[in-house]
Amino acid sequence: MAISDENNPTMIKPTNVQGGAGMGTRKFGGVETRNNRRALGVINQNLVGGAHPFPCVVNKRGLSEANGICDKNLQIPAHRPITRKFAAQIASSQQNRSEENKKAKIAAEEFSIWEDIPLTDVEENEAAKDQPVPMSLEQTETVTNDKNQMEVEMEDIFEETIIDIDGDDAKNPLAVVEYVQDLFASYRKMEGCSCVSPDYMAQQFDINEKMRSILIDWLIEVHHKFELREETLFLTVNLIDRFLEKQGVVRKKLQLVGLVAMLLACKYEEVSVPLVDDFVFISDKAYSRKEVLEMERMMLNTLQFNMSVPTAYVFMRRYLKAAQSDRKLELLSFFLVELCLVEYEMLKFPPSFIAAAAIYTAQTTLYGVQQWSKTCEWHTSYSEDQLMECSRSIVSYHQKAATGKLTGVHRKYSTSKFGYAAKCDPAHFLVQTQQQ
Repeated sequence: MAISDENNPTMIKPTNVQGGAGMGTRKFGGVETRNNRRALGVINQNLVGGAHPFPCVVNKRGLSEANGICDKNLQIPAHRPITRKFAAQIASSQQNRSEENKKAKIAAEEFSIWEDIPLTDVEENEAAKDQPVPMSLEQTETVTNDKNQMEVEMEDIFEETIIDIDGDDAKNPLAVVEYVQDLFASYRKMEGCSCVSPDYMAQQFDINEKMRSILIDWLIEVHHKFELREETLFLTVNLIDRFLEKQGVVRKKLQLVGLVAMLLACKYEEVSVPLVDDFVFISDKAYSRKEVLEMERMMLNTLQFNMSVPTAYVFMRRYLKAAQSDRKLELLSFFLVELCLVEYEMLKFPPSFIAAAAIYTAQTTLYGVQQWSKTCEWHTSYSEDQLMECSRSIVSYHQKAATGKLTGVHRKYSTSKFGYAAKCDPAHFLVQTQQQ
């Protein structure tokens, strides 16, 4: 690139060098041209000198210093030329220093000494920050409404729900989950037909309520000695009451009625049925084999061979499942319901009601009040208030179970096999219900 003579009036003409790569004249196509390449030292002398032969360079430096690009701390040798690399280094150094100055300025603005500021000014500043007031009030109302709505939703979440007690038995074919609800609905309809009149003893001329209680208390001991199923005991009592309601019996045949009723219940419920001779032996041979078979025939004809009736045991199992019972609650509930089997006055209640009352009494005795959950109420169809009167009667039976002549149930449940359920203090129920 050729530099015009106007911008460089004092340009020094270099000495012509023949051949080589130095500065001189060359010929291109027969035309002599002058080489404009000069030594670096000559350029530096022109830049440093006062004549400023290259005003464009001087103007750039002047603009750089005016715009603050030049770094005063950066030592620039007088003989160093302003190259592109050097100019970029200057610009980078100045940019870093500018950023540091900005950060220091921001830090200084944020830092303030609160000791020098009056408290009134602080309060005025805080009040100014809270402006505008309408937006602040509107936001507070929104938060309050959200909080109230959250409390309502939490109350709905913690509201007691009915538990699906059959969900875990969905794959168990013996649980018949598909139609268990219909099954127990049918039991509730049938129990009315299987119940007896609560005053049927008035029709008997030779026996009374006390004799019935003695018979059933003795049969509970026989049932325990033979190690029979629990279903067998409840069906035995049902057969006795239904037969005595329709057939008059003399006093000396009452024990035979009880033995035959247990024999029929064993044939219906047990896998291994005791022999007729076993029942003859347990009665101390008071009856012969022939008498047992004749009474069996009479009882079946009187009951019209109707052996399929829902007893309290059927409802006990269902209601204990609804109560999510443990072993302790289960044993105490069965102890209480067997006490009800002995008492004649409990015939006024249907089997489902007695089962629910026994479980409720056991819950209150063991764990206190308010144990009758929504799940129990839904499956039993009985509320806590409905069961209270019957539960108080059951507690009275519990209190006198260890005294008197009818102690068969108490002795049975005072063993380790039945978890010493009879030794549970019944007074705890009375204390809890009085507090309620």
